[in-house]
Amino acid sequence: MALSRRRKTTTFLAAFAVATVPVAWSTVNAQADPAATAASALADPLPCRSPSQAKPTVVMVHGAWADTSSWNGEADALRRAGYVARAIANPLRDLTSDAATVAAFLKTVRGPIVLVGHSYGGSVITNAAANVPSVKALVYVDAAVPDVGETTAQLSGSGSALGANPDSLYDTVPYAGAPQGANDLYLKQEPFVRSFGSDLPRDTAVRLWAAQRAASTSAFMTPSKAAAWKTIPSWYFISTGDRIITPDSQRSMANRARSKVTTFQGGSHLTLISHADAVTSVIGSAICSVR
Repeated sequence: MALSRRRKTTTFLAAFAVATVPVAWSTVNAQADPAATAASALADPLPCRSPSQAKPTVVMVHGAWADTSSWNGEADALRRAGYVARAIANPLRDLTSDAATVAAFLKTVRGPIVLVGHSYGGSVITNAAANVPSVKALVYVDAAVPDVGETTAQLSGSGSALGANPDSLYDTVPYAGAPQGANDLYLKQEPFVRSFGSDLPRDTAVRLWAAQRAASTSAFMTPSKAAAWKTIPSWYFISTGDRIITPDSQRSMANRARSKVTTFQGGSHLTLISHADAVTSVIGSAICSVR
């Protein structure tokens, strides 16, 4: 890598977790107890709907260093409940093009949509839903929720594990067709196990680390062009054990979006895998809102 490109990448990585959204909103959100609702959610997840009403399709978008299998637990539970649940691939290249890819898929879905995003996938759905009227609800799971002009890199929060020395966090790899200065990032094994999937059994976390998909630095540095949460109702699932996007940053973003908040005690950045039942319960609440 040329020295100028290395400097650009290092500057990006150093800035990745410096800032968080300031707490400047007074909205008070109801706190749900996912532990109390998860069992009933899986037994009969969505008793709220009339059989005569069209069921929404649930579309789930994964984040960086992950893939569609992140949503296996939620997808299985939703299908058992009679819902169409789709987990679609997030390119992880650039926020604008990633969102356009997801939006193109959404426009092929008939009927109402509940759109769910995890981590960087939250930034993607925030942009993808902006011009898709069939999206009736947004669900953010330990996610970035940018406003217009913000980048995902700004939103991990003070104290995020991503604020460590980049050389200790990432394997940096060039890729074909990359914009100047952009590189692919892979999380190293120990940060992945210790901070990304910290509540998973080590063997499971190591397997997920080995199968991770790289994310381009461009994905994290692209400013958001839309903020669909300003017009679409949203739900937000916060894990207090998240070390990647800090709970404080998540609460700030959720307050700003006036999301209905569920706070899960414990978990990790991969609570969607370790406690899929709790996440499914929140998705169910969003589904029940669709009329």
